[in-house]
Amino acid sequence: MTRLGKNWVFAAGAAAAALFLGTTAAWAHHEIAAKFDPAKTVEIKGIVTEVDWRNPHAHAFVNVKTGNQILNWAIELESPTILEMDGWKSTTLRPGDSISVKGPQARDGSRQVWGGDQVAFVETGLPVFPAKLHPSKKATTPRPTPRGPDGHPVFGAITPSSEGFWTDPDKTYLIEDGVTAKMDEWGLLANPADASKIAPMQPWALAVYRHRQDRQLRDDPMYLKCKPPGGPREFQSRLGVEFVEDRPHQRIFLTMGSGNHNYRIVYMGQDRKTGLVTGDHDNPLYFGRSSGKWEGDTLRVDTIGFNEDFWFTNGGLPHTSQLHLIERFTRPDFDTLRYQVEIDDPGAYTKNWSSTSTMTWKSGSVPFYFCQNNRP
Repeated sequence: MTRLGKNWVFAAGAAAAALFLGTTAAWAHHEIAAKFDPAKTVEIKGIVTEVDWRNPHAHAFVNVKTGNQILNWAIELESPTILEMDGWKSTTLRPGDSISVKGPQARDGSRQVWGGDQVAFVETGLPVFPAKLHPSKKATTPRPTPRGPDGHPVFGAITPSSEGFWTDPDKTYLIEDGVTAKMDEWGLLANPADASKIAPMQPWALAVYRHRQDRQLRDDPMYLKCKPPGGPREFQSRLGVEFVEDRPHQRIFLTMGSGNHNYRIVYMGQDRKTGLVTGDHDNPLYFGRSSGKWEGDTLRVDTIGFNEDFWFTNGGLPHTSQLHLIERFTRPDFDTLRYQVEIDDPGAYTKNWSSTSTMTWKSGSVPFYFCQNNRP
């Protein structure tokens, strides 16, 4: 990445161009430690020159007086989509505002800082982006599970006016049921020695997982090239998943807020072990081929046919083209989605293993997020 100039003041537009044209492709919503060094914290104070309110991350450009110079810094913030879900707007921070920032600096030494929630107005000392509002919290009184004409639970909207999606996963990474290990939102281990505990990996897979962890997940294909979040990863983002049933054609669309507004299709009562001759045929896919059926109140989805061009979970657990998933979805009450996935991949793991998580219902449409957002 090209360093920002050292001895002159950037015009706001030039600063934006220098920052983004010199970066790798597009930055996806990603592990912060991949770009910023937690051990290299800086504190700056200056005047906002521009606010770039675009995915994958919002940025504020700030003129900072340093000795006899005024230098422009780029403050990276959360995704605008996430900020807006929490109630904030593009006008919360404006050009001319005086702010202070404390956060880790970019690993390459350029004048870029991760702001997060460490951005405050100088005049009042109040944070610019306070704590999350979490508008998707469950109702105080449990509500019954909605059911369709066939008596089965409905995972999406019953009517257009009742549209909603699933968000706020209690686990944003994959870990074998019964195992405890501390990780951050993106699956980066707090203690690298815990790597072998996460799942029953074969030696080569464990070595790959450790390598990805050692590099702070900076090789993540979703981070570098906006690759889709296939497999369980689609259920590990706060940007959420929406279920849309197409009963006449016996299929369910799962529309994702993460990635590039991707979707996958679950075909009900149909064997989709191979693709269509007129379409994908036997070509491995990012989301595989999914066949669904009901087992009582549980939707069981059987998926095979994955390619190896993506990470199937936050944190970088490896998989091979032999990956076979059995996913089970239940809705014990109106506001809770329980997701259990069984991983069968003899190419990477020594045995089958399972992981369980839950998500919470939020009214409205799934966020309209694009990883690349028309950036070079």
